[in-house]
Amino acid sequence: MAQLWGGRFTKETDQLVYNFNASIGFDQKFYKQDIEGSMAHVKMLAACGILTVEEKDQILAGLSGILKDVEEGTLEITSEYEDIHSFVEANLIDRIGDAGKKLHTGRSRNDQVALDMKLYIRDEIVEIKELVLHLMEVLHRIMKENIHTYMPGFTHLQKAQPVTLAHHVGAYMEMFKRDFGRLCDIYDRMNYCPLGAGALAGTTYPLDREMTASLLGFYGPTLNSMDSVSDRDYLIELLSALSTIMMHLSRFCEEVILWNSNEYQFVEIDDSYSTGSSIMPQKKNPDIAELVRGKTGRVYGAMTTLLTTMKGIPLAYNKDMQEDKELTFDAIDTVKGCLALFTGMMDTISFRKDKMEDSAKHGFTNATDAADYLVNHGVPFRDAHGIVGRLVLTCIEKKIPLDELPLEEYKAISPVFEQDIYEAISLKTCVEKRNTIGAPGPEAMTKVVEENGAYLESLKHSQQ
Repeated sequence: MAQLWGGRFTKETDQLVYNFNASIGFDQKFYKQDIEGSMAHVKMLAACGILTVEEKDQILAGLSGILKDVEEGTLEITSEYEDIHSFVEANLIDRIGDAGKKLHTGRSRNDQVALDMKLYIRDEIVEIKELVLHLMEVLHRIMKENIHTYMPGFTHLQKAQPVTLAHHVGAYMEMFKRDFGRLCDIYDRMNYCPLGAGALAGTTYPLDREMTASLLGFYGPTLNSMDSVSDRDYLIELLSALSTIMMHLSRFCEEVILWNSNEYQFVEIDDSYSTGSSIMPQKKNPDIAELVRGKTGRVYGAMTTLLTTMKGIPLAYNKDMQEDKELTFDAIDTVKGCLALFTGMMDTISFRKDKMEDSAKHGFTNATDAADYLVNHGVPFRDAHGIVGRLVLTCIEKKIPLDELPLEEYKAISPVFEQDIYEAISLKTCVEKRNTIGAPGPEAMTKVVEENGAYLESLKHSQQ
């Protein structure tokens, strides 16, 4: 067993205890970050006179060789090692001898793993942001193409007022814009370097922590060594942000599932993102949407687990914190997969505009506008509400929408109605006169689409 701490112990660790304690099975994901952090550490040690230039060059060459061999598959990371730090250091010593034993000068595995995790999460946030950006670009295209696509808007899953597909999709666009902003905030808040914090109380070596932070692309060093090794706030924040992303995806998936049903028929999901039934040949199931909806709980579970793990941990480092890795890795992989698949599904989906418009008409979504018509002709709103309720009841009995009810029947309920009622309650009028910013009218919607376009362009430039 390759261990970095054997000197204090007189007995071999029981194999079961060793296996239970080991993290190599999952922290091997960090091999690149661990070597990157070690290289920066060695450069700093040499700059501070703690290592000679010759020792620095030997160690850097050895680390580069390990990285190259792992990536080319000629060096395998195995369970012989307790963790990724042990693997790197043991292989370094095998390759370059005593100089390799100086790699760990001025640091602990506590600040080392804190660094590795931050470097890894930082890279993952960048990738997740790119996936969210791509999804927003697809939604932006759908919005641009559907400013005049009428559909029912809902409250309580009941048809309420007419909106447009651009307006409906735009609500999700706002959600994902907030998600993107949260990821940016987390990146900025976590981007401080813990290396040099030691086990918990720093070190007596004259380290240049600012140099190490700069070499690794951090804004600066962390300011409290105890917090440096015991902070997992950034992971909790990330899991919270990922849970919110999944919640947004799940809500949208639920709507796609409803829209795909025989009762709605609002959408046609592309064959590549749906499946059939083994016994019912007519079925076309929205499997991707259902799986994304189902995997949401998995990410919620990761967040709850880490919060529960951290709630009773005294300062500073405790081994419980090792539990942060597997669940975080799984949540990240889950969200990345869901974002990619959901984006592909939305990019290839077809919208049944005729069905959407027909549904809006037959759902009496223009009833509020009929009431507004009466109010504009001097009828008190409460009376107008009752009159339109009677109109809707008549239409339900006749199985027709409001705009197909003859004028004489309108007048029989209220003589205030005239021929212009039909223009007042047309879906086009109902939508197009709502032009306050944020509303579904084309004037307002065009402004929002333009703003979103400028926002996405600015993100693409900042990502480069």
